[in-house]
Amino acid sequence: MTWKILITDGIESAGKEILTQECIVDDKKGIEAAELLQIIPEYDAVIIRGRTKMTAEVIAAAKNLKVIGRMGVGVDNIDLRAAQAHQISVVNAAVATTQAVAELTLGFMFALVREIPRADASMKAGQWLKKEFNGAELFGKTLGIIGFGNIGSTVGKYAQALGMNVLAFDPFRDQANIIAQGAECVNFDELLSRSDVISIHAPYKEQNHHLINDEAFAKMKDGVFLVDDARGGIVDEEALLRALESGKVRGAALDVYEKEPPINWDLVKHPKVIATPHIGAQTKEAQCRAAVDISTEVLNALNGKPLRWRIC
Repeated sequence: MTWKILITDGIESAGKEILTQECIVDDKKGIEAAELLQIIPEYDAVIIRGRTKMTAEVIAAAKNLKVIGRMGVGVDNIDLRAAQAHQISVVNAAVATTQAVAELTLGFMFALVREIPRADASMKAGQWLKKEFNGAELFGKTLGIIGFGNIGSTVGKYAQALGMNVLAFDPFRDQANIIAQGAECVNFDELLSRSDVISIHAPYKEQNHHLINDEAFAKMKDGVFLVDDARGGIVDEEALLRALESGKVRGAALDVYEKEPPINWDLVKHPKVIATPHIGAQTKEAQCRAAVDISTEVLNALNGKPLRWRIC
């Protein structure tokens, strides 16, 4: 049997070559929701990124669909309940982008504590403001990691190599495993109160919507640094803006936003914020790994083989 696969947001050639050996592949990068709804009944599998929304309506229309492949980690743009109800497997590329996101996190941390973007901007403006840049060191500081999965634990490993103390909050991870990776397992409030730098690596779920809010900021150290390159919606952006204005948060680095692109740009343009346009996984190496991983996993699902990264 020849399977028919739809790609909605593009895929690197290494992945497409794997698929075309066995399947008919239609690459409709940038397809709009209305067209997706119209043509989805034709396909046995679909491979998406974060842009495409696999809603309950789309899934209900996908009469032949057997598997949804997500290029990347997050699956919040897929209605998992609908997929389960229609016996459609959902798989992702769970580890392909780990290095890329972890390295961006580390870059954010260095940029925040040494004010690298502001120093660079001042030089480009022809200003020599050496005495204004009295930064901090990461060595000896305490890093609090919210979400200690593949990315969070990798960030923890890097931080320990820099001489940082690592705290981890993750109610879904085995405590012994967290401890074995050199981190101290703490509750949420303790992480907030003890951390000099807080980095978020949790998936977005309804229960952690605005997990970092006014109440959470009040429990943090004065002058804390915050990094979020996980998912928008975990940080209450209005609350973060207030914390920056009050000085509670000394600086924040953001790669994700509740609405993308942002609707309100006040936070992005704040002088204490380093902002990037959701580029965490955007390295050549990570995208190639993700393409190969998701293509292989989708074929495994279609052919009834064991799955490494099955979500449901």
